[in-house]
Amino acid sequence: MPRCLYIPHGGGPLPVLGDPSHDEIVSYLRGVEADIGRPKAIVVVSAHWEQPRPTITAHASPELYFDYYGFPPETYEYTYPAPGAPDLAERLGSALDDAGLAPELDHERGFDHGMFIPLMLMYPDASIPVVQVSLLDGLDAAAHIELGEALRPAIDDDVLVLGSGLSFHNMAAFAGVDEEANRSFDQWLDATCTGDMDESERRSLLIEWEAAPAARYNHPREEHLLPLHVCYGIGGKAATRTFDGHVLNTRVGAYSWS
Repeated sequence: MPRCLYIPHGGGPLPVLGDPSHDEIVSYLRGVEADIGRPKAIVVVSAHWEQPRPTITAHASPELYFDYYGFPPETYEYTYPAPGAPDLAERLGSALDDAGLAPELDHERGFDHGMFIPLMLMYPDASIPVVQVSLLDGLDAAAHIELGEALRPAIDDDVLVLGSGLSFHNMAAFAGVDEEANRSFDQWLDATCTGDMDESERRSLLIEWEAAPAARYNHPREEHLLPLHVCYGIGGKAATRTFDGHVLNTRVGAYSWS
Protein backbone atom coordinates (compact mmCIF):
# COMPACT_ATOMS: atom_id res chain seq x y z
CA MET A 1 0.00 0.00 0.00
CA PRO A 2 1.15 3.61 -0.48
CA ARG A 3 2.63 5.49 2.43
CA CYS A 4 0.37 8.20 3.85
CA LEU A 5 1.55 10.96 6.17
CA TYR A 6 -0.70 13.38 8.02
CA ILE A 7 1.61 16.26 8.87
CA PRO A 8 1.41 19.67 10.57
CA HIS A 9 2.16 22.41 8.06
CA GLY A 10 2.23 25.21 10.64
CA GLY A 11 1.00 28.76 10.33
CA GLY A 12 1.22 30.26 6.84
CA PRO A 13 4.87 30.63 5.75
CA LEU A 14 6.21 30.71 9.34
CA PRO A 15 8.07 27.37 9.12
CA VAL A 16 10.14 28.62 6.17
CA LEU A 17 10.56 32.07 7.73
CA GLY A 18 12.35 30.52 10.70
CA ASP A 19 9.76 31.34 13.34
CA PRO A 20 11.03 29.82 16.64
CA SER A 21 7.61 28.41 17.56
CA HIS A 22 7.90 26.19 14.47
CA ASP A 23 11.39 24.81 15.16
CA GLU A 24 10.11 21.37 16.14
CA ILE A 25 8.01 20.78 13.05
CA VAL A 26 10.74 22.19 10.80
CA SER A 27 13.14 19.62 12.23
CA TYR A 28 10.56 16.88 11.74
CA LEU A 29 9.73 17.83 8.15
CA ARG A 30 13.39 18.11 7.18
CA GLY A 31 13.92 14.57 8.46
CA VAL A 32 11.12 12.94 6.45
CA GLU A 33 13.22 12.02 3.41
CA ALA A 34 15.83 10.27 5.56
CA ASP A 35 13.02 8.36 7.26
CA ILE A 36 10.86 7.28 4.32
CA GLY A 37 12.98 7.87 1.23
CA ARG A 38 12.07 9.58 -1.99
CA PRO A 39 8.69 8.82 -3.63
CA LYS A 40 8.21 8.90 -7.37
CA ALA A 41 5.22 11.24 -6.96
CA ILE A 42 3.31 13.00 -4.18
CA VAL A 43 -0.44 13.43 -3.74
CA VAL A 44 -1.24 16.31 -1.38
CA VAL A 45 -4.59 16.67 0.37
CA SER A 46 -4.41 20.21 1.74
CA ALA A 47 -6.59 21.86 4.37
CA HIS A 48 -6.58 24.94 2.16
CA TRP A 49 -8.67 23.72 -0.77
CA GLU A 50 -12.37 22.91 -0.56
CA GLN A 51 -14.62 22.16 -3.52
CA PRO A 52 -18.20 20.92 -3.96
CA ARG A 53 -16.85 17.71 -5.47
CA PRO A 54 -13.39 16.13 -5.34
CA THR A 55 -11.08 18.15 -7.56
CA ILE A 56 -7.57 17.30 -8.71
CA THR A 57 -4.86 19.56 -10.09
CA ALA A 58 -4.03 18.42 -13.63
CA HIS A 59 -1.72 21.15 -14.92
CA ALA A 60 1.74 19.99 -16.00
CA SER A 61 3.45 23.02 -14.39
CA PRO A 62 1.27 24.58 -11.67
CA GLU A 63 2.24 27.94 -10.26
CA LEU A 64 2.14 28.74 -6.55
CA TYR A 65 -1.03 30.12 -4.99
CA PHE A 66 -0.10 32.42 -2.09
CA ASP A 67 -3.20 31.94 0.04
CA TYR A 68 -1.95 33.69 3.18
CA TYR A 69 -2.08 37.31 4.17
CA GLY A 70 -0.05 39.88 6.11
CA PHE A 71 3.38 38.29 5.90
CA PRO A 72 6.69 39.82 4.74
CA PRO A 73 7.07 40.54 1.00
CA GLU A 74 9.64 37.77 0.50
CA THR A 75 7.03 35.16 1.41
CA TYR A 76 5.17 36.06 -1.81
CA GLU A 77 8.26 35.45 -3.88
CA TYR A 78 8.90 31.86 -2.84
CA THR A 79 9.41 29.38 -5.62
CA TYR A 80 8.75 25.65 -5.61
CA PRO A 81 8.73 24.59 -9.28
CA ALA A 82 7.63 21.00 -8.77
CA PRO A 83 6.09 19.53 -11.92
CA GLY A 84 2.50 18.46 -11.97
CA ALA A 85 1.53 14.90 -12.83
CA PRO A 86 -1.34 14.95 -15.36
CA ASP A 87 -1.23 11.18 -15.88
CA LEU A 88 -1.53 10.56 -12.15
CA ALA A 89 -4.33 13.13 -11.96
CA GLU A 90 -6.20 11.25 -14.68
CA ARG A 91 -5.71 7.95 -12.84
CA LEU A 92 -6.98 9.41 -9.57
CA GLY A 93 -9.93 10.93 -11.38
CA SER A 94 -10.82 7.60 -12.97
CA ALA A 95 -10.78 5.89 -9.58
CA LEU A 96 -13.06 8.53 -8.09
CA ASP A 97 -15.34 8.30 -11.10
CA ASP A 98 -15.54 4.53 -10.65
CA ALA A 99 -16.62 5.17 -7.05
CA GLY A 100 -19.38 7.51 -8.20
CA LEU A 101 -17.79 10.62 -6.72
CA ALA A 102 -18.01 12.81 -9.86
CA PRO A 103 -14.47 14.24 -9.74
CA GLU A 104 -13.21 17.26 -11.62
CA LEU A 105 -9.76 17.85 -13.09
CA ASP A 106 -8.56 21.43 -12.62
CA HIS A 107 -6.03 22.60 -15.23
CA GLU A 108 -5.59 26.11 -13.79
CA ARG A 109 -5.28 26.13 -10.00
CA GLY A 110 -1.83 26.46 -8.49
CA PHE A 111 -0.31 24.74 -5.46
CA ASP A 112 -1.41 26.32 -2.17
CA HIS A 113 0.77 26.75 0.92
CA GLY A 114 -0.48 23.51 2.42
CA MET A 115 1.61 21.94 -0.35
CA PHE A 116 4.61 24.18 -0.95
CA ILE A 117 5.50 25.19 2.62
CA PRO A 118 6.01 21.63 3.95
CA LEU A 119 7.53 20.37 0.69
CA MET A 120 10.08 23.21 0.65
CA LEU A 121 11.38 21.59 3.85
CA MET A 122 10.79 17.91 3.01
CA TYR A 123 12.00 17.77 -0.61
CA PRO A 124 13.58 21.17 -1.29
CA ASP A 125 14.85 20.39 -4.80
CA ALA A 126 11.23 20.45 -6.09
CA SER A 127 11.86 17.66 -8.58
CA ILE A 128 9.12 15.22 -7.51
CA PRO A 129 5.83 15.47 -9.46
CA VAL A 130 2.88 16.57 -7.30
CA VAL A 131 -0.88 16.67 -7.60
CA GLN A 132 -3.30 18.15 -5.10
CA VAL A 133 -6.69 16.71 -4.22
CA SER A 134 -9.31 18.99 -2.68
CA LEU A 135 -11.38 18.51 0.41
CA LEU A 136 -15.16 18.45 0.03
CA ASP A 137 -16.78 21.68 1.14
CA GLY A 138 -19.45 19.94 3.21
CA LEU A 139 -16.63 18.93 5.59
CA ASP A 140 -18.33 15.61 6.31
CA ALA A 141 -15.94 13.24 8.09
CA ALA A 142 -17.39 10.03 6.63
CA ALA A 143 -17.23 11.48 3.11
CA HIS A 144 -13.51 12.15 3.53
CA ILE A 145 -12.79 8.60 4.68
CA GLU A 146 -14.74 7.41 1.64
CA LEU A 147 -12.70 9.77 -0.54
CA GLY A 148 -9.52 8.08 0.69
CA GLU A 149 -10.97 4.63 0.12
CA ALA A 150 -11.92 5.58 -3.44
CA LEU A 151 -8.42 6.94 -4.14
CA ARG A 152 -6.62 3.87 -2.77
CA PRO A 153 -6.73 1.64 -5.90
CA ALA A 154 -5.11 4.36 -8.04
CA ILE A 155 -2.12 5.06 -5.79
CA ASP A 156 1.02 2.97 -6.30
CA ASP A 157 3.24 1.87 -3.44
CA ASP A 158 5.95 4.35 -4.46
CA VAL A 159 3.62 7.36 -4.26
CA LEU A 160 3.47 9.41 -1.06
CA VAL A 161 0.11 10.74 0.09
CA LEU A 162 0.50 13.83 2.22
CA GLY A 163 -2.41 14.95 4.38
CA SER A 164 -1.40 18.54 5.11
CA GLY A 165 -3.19 20.12 8.04
CA LEU A 166 -2.78 20.70 11.77
CA SER A 167 -4.11 18.54 14.60
CA PHE A 168 -4.91 21.69 16.59
CA HIS A 169 -6.39 24.59 14.65
CA ASN A 170 -8.15 27.18 16.77
CA MET A 171 -6.87 30.51 15.48
CA ALA A 172 -8.31 32.47 18.39
CA ALA A 173 -6.58 30.26 20.95
CA PHE A 174 -3.00 30.17 19.68
CA ALA A 175 -2.00 33.15 21.84
CA GLY A 176 -3.27 31.58 25.07
CA VAL A 177 -4.11 27.92 24.63
CA ASP A 178 -6.07 25.91 27.18
CA GLU A 179 -3.40 23.26 27.68
CA GLU A 180 -5.73 20.67 29.19
CA ALA A 181 -8.23 20.99 26.34
CA ASN A 182 -5.39 20.74 23.82
CA ARG A 183 -3.87 17.73 25.59
CA SER A 184 -7.14 15.85 26.00
CA PHE A 185 -7.97 16.00 22.29
CA ASP A 186 -4.39 15.15 21.34
CA GLN A 187 -4.54 12.05 23.55
CA TRP A 188 -7.88 11.02 22.06
CA LEU A 189 -6.60 11.45 18.52
CA ASP A 190 -3.48 9.45 19.29
CA ALA A 191 -5.45 6.61 20.89
CA THR A 192 -7.91 6.58 18.00
CA CYS A 193 -5.30 6.56 15.25
CA THR A 194 -2.78 4.19 16.82
CA GLY A 195 -4.81 2.04 19.22
CA ASP A 196 -5.42 -1.70 18.94
CA MET A 197 -9.07 -1.92 17.91
CA ASP A 198 -11.34 -3.21 15.20
CA GLU A 199 -11.27 -0.99 12.14
CA SER A 200 -15.02 -0.51 12.26
CA GLU A 201 -14.58 1.00 15.72
CA ARG A 202 -11.72 3.24 14.58
CA ARG A 203 -13.73 4.40 11.59
CA SER A 204 -16.73 5.22 13.78
CA LEU A 205 -14.60 7.18 16.22
CA LEU A 206 -13.09 9.25 13.42
CA ILE A 207 -16.48 9.89 11.87
CA GLU A 208 -17.86 10.95 15.25
CA TRP A 209 -14.78 13.00 16.14
CA GLU A 210 -16.94 15.84 17.49
CA ALA A 211 -17.70 13.62 20.50
CA ALA A 212 -13.99 13.60 21.46
CA PRO A 213 -12.84 15.64 24.47
CA ALA A 214 -12.64 19.35 23.64
CA ALA A 215 -13.15 18.54 19.95
CA ARG A 216 -14.62 21.87 18.92
CA TYR A 217 -12.12 23.80 21.02
CA ASN A 218 -9.30 22.18 19.04
CA HIS A 219 -11.15 22.43 15.72
CA PRO A 220 -13.85 25.12 15.60
CA ARG A 221 -13.82 24.30 11.90
CA GLU A 222 -12.49 20.89 10.88
CA GLU A 223 -10.73 21.55 7.57
CA HIS A 224 -7.28 21.07 9.17
CA LEU A 225 -8.30 17.69 10.63
CA LEU A 226 -9.98 16.14 7.59
CA PRO A 227 -6.80 15.43 5.61
CA LEU A 228 -6.19 12.83 8.34
CA HIS A 229 -9.51 11.18 7.48
CA VAL A 230 -8.49 10.92 3.83
CA CYS A 231 -5.18 9.34 4.86
CA TYR A 232 -7.02 6.87 7.07
CA GLY A 233 -9.36 6.00 4.19
CA ILE A 234 -6.33 5.10 2.08
CA GLY A 235 -4.43 3.39 4.89
CA GLY A 236 -7.38 1.55 6.39
CA LYS A 237 -5.58 0.49 9.56
CA ALA A 238 -3.81 1.76 12.66
CA ALA A 239 -1.26 4.51 12.14
CA THR A 240 2.08 5.20 13.78
CA ARG A 241 2.66 8.55 15.43
CA THR A 242 5.75 10.03 13.83
CA PHE A 243 5.81 13.45 15.49
CA ASP A 244 4.86 14.56 18.99
CA GLY A 245 5.67 18.19 19.60
CA HIS A 246 4.54 21.79 19.54
CA VAL A 247 3.76 24.55 17.09
CA LEU A 248 2.58 28.03 18.12
CA ASN A 249 2.55 26.84 21.76
CA THR A 250 0.11 23.99 21.08
CA ARG A 251 0.67 20.23 21.05
CA VAL A 252 0.31 18.66 17.62
CA GLY A 253 1.07 15.31 16.04
CA ALA A 254 1.89 13.63 12.76
CA TYR A 255 0.80 10.12 11.73
CA SER A 256 2.01 7.57 9.19
CA TRP A 257 0.26 4.68 7.45
CA SER A 258 2.38 2.25 5.43
